[in-house]
Amino acid sequence: QVQLVESGGGLVQPGGSLRLSCAASEQTFSTYVMGWFRQAPGKEREFVASIMWSASSTNYADSVKGRFTVSRDNYKKTVYLQMNSLKPEDTAVYYCAAATYSRRKTYYIPSEYDAWGQGTQVTVSS
Repeated sequence: QVQLVESGGGLVQPGGSLRLSCAASEQTFSTYVMGWFRQAPGKEREFVASIMWSASSTNYADSVKGRFTVSRDNYKKTVYLQMNSLKPEDTAVYYCAAATYSRRKTYYIPSEYDAWGQGTQVTVSS
């Protein structure tokens, strides 16, 4: 099973930027659909963004659309989440996840993913 390791979290002021990275262990990384989710204290894990294996298609939660950008480098087996114009409500633990492809999946639901990283904390505060 693919193993995922996130990095890049931290403390940033409102309006600032961060870039999260998620490195995968498997050579078959390019076959996985990759997703980013986040979970704030006392809340359920929520979808942030997803990207197909060829990077031909991306999807975003309405709350981050226009501010966040998901990308991937299949050669480096890494997926990225560029976060701009950060807001205090973006504060959460951010997780990357990997899913095998199926036409029946939406990739918005955590249970559709097969592997998860350990998470990285993002705190937006002045």
